[in-house]
Amino acid sequence: MSDFYKGSREFFPGIGKIKFEGRGSDNPLSFKFYDENKVVAGKTMKEHLRFATAYWHSFCGDGSDPFGNGTIVHPWKNTEEKADAAFEFITKIGTPYYCFHDIDASKDAESVAEYEENYKKTTAILLERQKATGVKLLWNTANVFSHPRYMNGASTNPDFRILARAAAQVKASLDANVILGGENYVFWGGREGYTTLLNTNMKKELEHMAQFLTLARDYGRKIGFKGPFLIEPKPMEPSKHQYDVDSATVIGFLKEHGLDKDFKLNIEANHATLAGHSFDHDLKVASNAGMLGSVDANIGDPQNGWDTDQFPTNIYDALKAMMVILDNGGLGSGGLNFDAKVRRNSTDQEDLFHAHIGGMDTFALSLEIASKIKEEGKLSSMVEKRYESYNSGKGKDFELGKLTLENLRDFAASDTVIPQVSGKQELIENIINQYLFR
Repeated sequence: MSDFYKGSREFFPGIGKIKFEGRGSDNPLSFKFYDENKVVAGKTMKEHLRFATAYWHSFCGDGSDPFGNGTIVHPWKNTEEKADAAFEFITKIGTPYYCFHDIDASKDAESVAEYEENYKKTTAILLERQKATGVKLLWNTANVFSHPRYMNGASTNPDFRILARAAAQVKASLDANVILGGENYVFWGGREGYTTLLNTNMKKELEHMAQFLTLARDYGRKIGFKGPFLIEPKPMEPSKHQYDVDSATVIGFLKEHGLDKDFKLNIEANHATLAGHSFDHDLKVASNAGMLGSVDANIGDPQNGWDTDQFPTNIYDALKAMMVILDNGGLGSGGLNFDAKVRRNSTDQEDLFHAHIGGMDTFALSLEIASKIKEEGKLSSMVEKRYESYNSGKGKDFELGKLTLENLRDFAASDTVIPQVSGKQELIENIINQYLFR
């Protein structure tokens, strides 16, 4: 029996199942750090990382950008061939999950009825391939931002007819999710924002978005979807200002509208940096709120001010992300989805394998190091020491809510000598480097 999925033809000939060969291997089509069966902190790497392949970039992306036409020509010609190619690649690279937008996998149509019929047929095709391979759906979503009808948004569109059309896509996508056993469902508000306030009723648009999400939540629960709904923050692009700017903004919005029990966040690294934060910052904000759901693993280019969606190769950033994820107790039903694409001038079929191998090895190595840091406890003890004045006495009373503002004033007046305490940032950074390079 083949160790990868074979459909009507082989779309990536000459490339077999990617295997773990270790650090000493010179084989570019092998893992150096990702050993899916290796146990780290009580679970296998496969269980910790829950990697997913993104249907859109990997099997739809053609290398085009705002300044040039596509450079990548795919050999698959229709929905079924694309599904065969996708599951061949996914089983060869070894990601246990995949993610997709509706029109990545299924043919779009102007008519709602035709769109739904196409989607039902595509869902049956995907389900058949899931059963044949054991690959699972991490999440799916509806693309309600690419079509010209969504130029002014979807759930925030000033035209109710467009909002209703978006709802039809979300309903169909939730139907597909339940059939395919999706573990999460994602909303990305690609155009849920504004270009100018001069023609925008922001309050009305935000209320409409909340009502739209509420209806989607209610329908999903009615048809048996039990997983978390996920919101993916992004500050701008394509809109000048998007309503889901960053983790803190989304959390506040969800709590304001009573959606925080059903919704969590899907954090994308490149979106966090576009918002002026670090990747681990947005992860930590979501984790602190108990709302870290899943991750879109990629990086941006600091010299480019847009969403470049590159495969993650920065060990330092990935390490800090994995430290947050381990402290969070993992990602639950979420995972690490490679919302990333090969570069415009990477046009060989094997480049997609190299890209995924690099991303998977980056997070595997980061997982190992983050686990050691957590186990040995040097950094956590330094952080605890920094806040030790709150462990007893008046500091503890303050945390317990036992002091008034007058009490604080009186304590300050009696405490005449306040020592200067170093934050030890450089030492901590050196310790991180020791873990990275020892």
